[in-house]
Amino acid sequence: MIILQASDVARHFNGVTFFEHFSMQIQDRSRIGLVGRNGAGKSTLLKILIGEEAPDEGVVSAKKGLKLAYLAQNSGMDSQLSVYEEMRASFADVMALEQRMHQLEAQMAAIIDNSMPAAQQLLAEYDQVQHDFTEQNGYGYDATIRGVLHGFGFDESFYDQLISDLSGGQRTRLAIAKQLLETPDLLVLDEPTNHLDMETLAWLEKYLQNYQGALLIVSHDRYFLDRVVNEVYEIQQGALEHYSGNYTNYLEQKSARVMAEQRAYDKQQETIAKLEDFVNRNIVRASTTKRAQSRRKQLEKMEVLAPPKNDSGVAHITFKARESSGNEVLAVRDLSVGYQNQRPLATNINFNVKKQHAVALVGPNGMGKSTLIKVLLSFIPPLAGTFKLGANVSVGYYDQEQATLDENKTVLNSVWDLHPTWPEKDVRSILGSFLFTGEDVDKKVRSLSGGERARLLLTVLSMQEDNFLILDEPTNHLDIDSREVLETALNEYNGTIFFVSHDRYFINEVATEVLELSPNGVQFFDGNYDYYLEKKAQQEEAVDSGEVTDTSKKQEQHGYQASREQQKSLRKLKRAVEKAEAEMDTLTQTIDDLNQALNAPENGSDLAKLTELNDTLEAKQVELAQVEDDWTNASMELEAAQQEMEA
Repeated sequence: MIILQASDVARHFNGVTFFEHFSMQIQDRSRIGLVGRNGAGKSTLLKILIGEEAPDEGVVSAKKGLKLAYLAQNSGMDSQLSVYEEMRASFADVMALEQRMHQLEAQMAAIIDNSMPAAQQLLAEYDQVQHDFTEQNGYGYDATIRGVLHGFGFDESFYDQLISDLSGGQRTRLAIAKQLLETPDLLVLDEPTNHLDMETLAWLEKYLQNYQGALLIVSHDRYFLDRVVNEVYEIQQGALEHYSGNYTNYLEQKSARVMAEQRAYDKQQETIAKLEDFVNRNIVRASTTKRAQSRRKQLEKMEVLAPPKNDSGVAHITFKARESSGNEVLAVRDLSVGYQNQRPLATNINFNVKKQHAVALVGPNGMGKSTLIKVLLSFIPPLAGTFKLGANVSVGYYDQEQATLDENKTVLNSVWDLHPTWPEKDVRSILGSFLFTGEDVDKKVRSLSGGERARLLLTVLSMQEDNFLILDEPTNHLDIDSREVLETALNEYNGTIFFVSHDRYFINEVATEVLELSPNGVQFFDGNYDYYLEKKAQQEEAVDSGEVTDTSKKQEQHGYQASREQQKSLRKLKRAVEKAEAEMDTLTQTIDDLNQALNAPENGSDLAKLTELNDTLEAKQVELAQVEDDWTNASMELEAAQQEMEA
């Protein structure tokens, strides 16, 4: 059953069309993810769908009596009540029924003769109220409140605290909790995963998977989308496209659609070129003019396909280490981190980081991950223990607070001042690859959005050419496209990476190892995030069954299912195969174009042109043969490596 529908919705700003012809259907059990780049119009579309704004064109219609809840991005709860009182307010109707039940019970207790009409009327009303109370979870709402609060990290110590005294992140989590407790028919969430740690995210995913109403979610958390949604709408270049399945399914379908559109477009362009060529050569000849006129009419009637939407507007990020470091990049021994005169956040921290490895540091919020990074950067002293950087290690740092940027500088000077000997055109060119063009480079840092600041900080970091990158939440403020570009850049980086991130998809794509930080130290997992989850589940099962031994603990701690070098080699081989495949596609297309040019009538009498085309063709054929050999070798090595890993 359709509960909400948008038909041909449009939004205009100052006479400019932001988007138009947007249509969407939401069923009573829909699980919809809305994706697109920053500024594409996702939040604007949400506001139109919920009725907060009216569309400039089109219609939005909803089922009569639709109960809808909307949580805007980073919106925290504003209340003077305590945590528990505010959550109980979601069950005001149920509590009213409970109060009425008690009133009826008192009245019935005072009746002497239950056979009287008044007594029968009270009994009938009591039966109905009790039925309604049971149907609305009257006997379980207190447990529901406690369960949801616990899922969002609020134990009983928070119940009596005033919401106004809590942090912004805590108020945001409470806002989501209350929306869940109110169980609307349609729950609309704009970036709900902000301010949530991994444990809370995993709980929220399971809760939403069992949610009885419909969900419409805007999120950059691809791992979250994979586990919650079964439909995806994408806003791209003013168009709204619909895909079935989760985020991974959407990527596969989008890739197939773009390839099909490109093939259809190329085929039609080839047909058009042939028809136009025939018309141009035959329209003035008496013997063939009728056929030429027929071809011209065919061209006029043809519905010309638009070229497939390209990925213009995506930053081009690259990282490269200027010099190589020693094999031992970082050694940490018996470290305790925290702040002076306070209880340590974590103690007994021991680990090593090896050259060209990518280590993800995970753990609940407040555990001290960012504090550990500040210690490693010597911003604050350790409370105990030591750490040491290896030989020839140069450190580049991405600060999630973006405090390393000077608010009063322009975008151009933020980069140029670090490299004053560079020509201005070179600095502008690099900024352009990070999507800072034209007047953008003259903006002050203080006027930039979070996403623009993130791209500027990445620009600065890429130009330093350090061989050890320490990254604190590098995907914050980046849209999905920018995150994927960053992942590719880090996977191709020839240095070492140590990073903190709540983006589980990002960890899966980049990390070769995971370190879990706890108050008593770190636990090592030799793999990506999925491997980490698998091993954690095995540990919990072993604890539950009482099968944990010293040997199994040690094995789980080190996680030696596959060596680090095998993991690193496998990733490199996969990238080599993908790179060769892309090069083969490009070279094949170039060779096809050259063959067409050699056979084109306009080149038939131009000997110099034909010679040049033929020389280029032969060179490209030699290049293609070499790339095909590279692809074959890399594919065979990859297959062998995968078999070795599985053995």
